[in-house]
Amino acid sequence: MRCTFPLCLPLLFHVLLLSLFSIPFVSTVSIHAKKQSQLPNADLQPTTMAPSETEVLFKIMESMSSDQTWRVSYPNPCKPGSSWPGIECKPGSYNFLHVSRLDFGSSPNPTCKRTATFPSQIFTLPYLQSVFFFNCFTHTKTSLSFPPNSLSNSSLQQLSLRSNPALFGPIPPQISSLKSLQILTLSQNHFTGPIPVEIFSLTSLVHIDLSYNMLKGSIPTQVGNLISLVGLDLSYNSLTGSIPDTIGQLAMLQKLDLSSNSLVGSIPDSFEKLKFLVFLALSNNRLGGNFPKGLSKLQSLQYFIMDDNPMFITLPVELGMLVKLQELRLANSGYSGSIPPSLSMLMNLSTLSLQNNRLTGEIPMSFGSFSHIYHLNLSTNLLDGVVPFNANFLRRLGRNLDLHGNPGLCLSSAEAYSVKIGVGICSRNLSLSKPVKKSQAAPGLSYSFFLFGVLGVFSVLQISFLL
Repeated sequence: MRCTFPLCLPLLFHVLLLSLFSIPFVSTVSIHAKKQSQLPNADLQPTTMAPSETEVLFKIMESMSSDQTWRVSYPNPCKPGSSWPGIECKPGSYNFLHVSRLDFGSSPNPTCKRTATFPSQIFTLPYLQSVFFFNCFTHTKTSLSFPPNSLSNSSLQQLSLRSNPALFGPIPPQISSLKSLQILTLSQNHFTGPIPVEIFSLTSLVHIDLSYNMLKGSIPTQVGNLISLVGLDLSYNSLTGSIPDTIGQLAMLQKLDLSSNSLVGSIPDSFEKLKFLVFLALSNNRLGGNFPKGLSKLQSLQYFIMDDNPMFITLPVELGMLVKLQELRLANSGYSGSIPPSLSMLMNLSTLSLQNNRLTGEIPMSFGSFSHIYHLNLSTNLLDGVVPFNANFLRRLGRNLDLHGNPGLCLSSAEAYSVKIGVGICSRNLSLSKPVKKSQAAPGLSYSFFLFGVLGVFSVLQISFLL
């Protein structure tokens, strides 16, 4: 039977439709199954390290610590359940585990042997993100060094070397090759020489601590390049010169500690831009001159420590506008004039230290309203008048209140026996702001009695003559 076109058209369409749906479906399933067979099992977690990385790690541990026979006791350093102490590992490429963190020096981490020297191979571990050496290099003199090859592939984000008395020499400029570095802590070592300018090319840095070393020279102006910096501690070195104006560019800065150096000049006016600054320590330098004009703009400031500087100015009224202040330390700096009453607005103060200055006048009455004050030292000044603190205030502070060395200060008789604060008792006439001393009272009384006696004798003689 011949099939004419009009009659066969529905049949042909049906066959074509079946072919379109059936053939691709079979092909897709086959291809998908083939691909699945080629993929690694996603449920399998890596348990081993790359042999080259393991060998570098063994060499580092054998040079640093004798706590274990590392190759025998821990042949697979990153193996879950039996990994080394002080080590963290993360899965990475090629189904291997990679060391991401190493800690040395304090229990439960591996301790360092007396002959330990700084292992520069540590910078060749490509996946290492954090390394800590605490109290490691204590006997054998060593230095911070880098391998000769490039470190462009380094993943290191945190480098911490603290309390290593045998770690000597300069901070190497090659540290700038650690492009991922965010936290650099090199405190309490014996680093010498200038701060390398190259450090300030690491724009990813958020924290630098170079404190308690023997660094010299000035603070590089390039410090202003680190616009992400949150903390900068250069304290307890031998740095000279002035504070760079470029520090004002560190808009995110929260902590700045430049104390115990030999810095000169004044605090730059650019400091007014440090809107997030919480902690500012400049004590024990050679700073002088006036405070920044925009001092009152530091509205986040909670700790202002600036003892032992030759300031020789009056205390600025603007200090009272830093309402978040908890500690204000301005001792031994030659301040003169009266204590600004505006300081009474600092109701969050827990510590106020103004001792060893040349402050005059009375203690502001409102100081007695400080509800959070724990330590108040106004000793060795030229203050006078009645101490404006009641018995409860005196008892609360106890020995943390020091007013000695102010000859003109006195305590009312009502509060005199509450606590010993280094001042005498006021005279009965409380309207007098200065206490009466025996050495001053005796000559005045002798002269009065002498004058009365002379007048009396003269009157008796006059009466006798008239009679």
